[in-house]
Amino acid sequence: MTRVAAVDCGTNSIRLLVADCDPATGELAELDRRMTIVRLGQGVDRTGRLAPEALERTFAACREYAAVVKEYGAERLRFVATSASRDAENRDEFVRGVLDILGVEPEVISGDQEAEFSFTGATKELKGSDHLSKPYLVVDIGGGSTEFVVGDDHVRAARSVDVGCVRMTERHLVQDGAVTDPPTEAQTAAMRADIEAALDLAEETVPLREARTLVGLAGSVTTVSSIAQELPEYDSERIHHSRVSYDKVREITEWLLHSTHAERAAVPSMHEGRVDVIAAGALVLLSIMERIGAEEVVVSEHDILDGIAWSIA
Repeated sequence: MTRVAAVDCGTNSIRLLVADCDPATGELAELDRRMTIVRLGQGVDRTGRLAPEALERTFAACREYAAVVKEYGAERLRFVATSASRDAENRDEFVRGVLDILGVEPEVISGDQEAEFSFTGATKELKGSDHLSKPYLVVDIGGGSTEFVVGDDHVRAARSVDVGCVRMTERHLVQDGAVTDPPTEAQTAAMRADIEAALDLAEETVPLREARTLVGLAGSVTTVSSIAQELPEYDSERIHHSRVSYDKVREITEWLLHSTHAERAAVPSMHEGRVDVIAAGALVLLSIMERIGAEEVVVSEHDILDGIAWSIA
């Protein structure tokens, strides 16, 4: 066993996994997994820069994670940064801060690398599952981008496109500095058009419609599953490998797009940091299911974070 620590810093959240990995058996024993909403990508789509307050929120989470890594005595640490820090003009400031706190330089990976890690993390434990048909389409709906990966035992094609729950919310649902409550039909239509254009782009290189099993990752998808199950609180065990039908995803998405901030915040399994961006994330998921004709989505709690851990081991 190798004890590793993996950090995934995205547009909306930063997450830590400390685990013992055995490459020989494919076993990953999770010791600690946590997530903090830091909204690193706040305003990046508009300004092209990481906001000072977003950087400070992220560095505060890094200081917490540094203490956890030290407590568990992880042998190796890998820090992967995704969409927001890849796009920002002042990403050097971000890199220096992480290096000072955690002692490793964040790797600002490409969308293709991001997709590879997501696929490995999501499908490693699905291999040998006779009830799931291949090829898989793994969809990782993040804050700033969405990764599409088609593969069976290995990746066949991958593409990252710039649609995510934060980017779509900030681009289409914000007026006068606040998220419209609820969105107007015109705003929803404009957001849908953006998503459809991104799906066209993804289909140029990834055969989305060849997939036989849709596997959905990240907070937008897991939150939709928690709503579908009417969970009294967020429960990773009940969410992991749950299945949500197309009809249920459509029903939930319609409700989210017509609900108020207060109504969404009252959902017991909803993380407070997702209240304003969940409608956009759900619409991305629904649009993907409609594009490929998926009858259901298999929800995975194991994603890019687990793929990063395996890359270290």
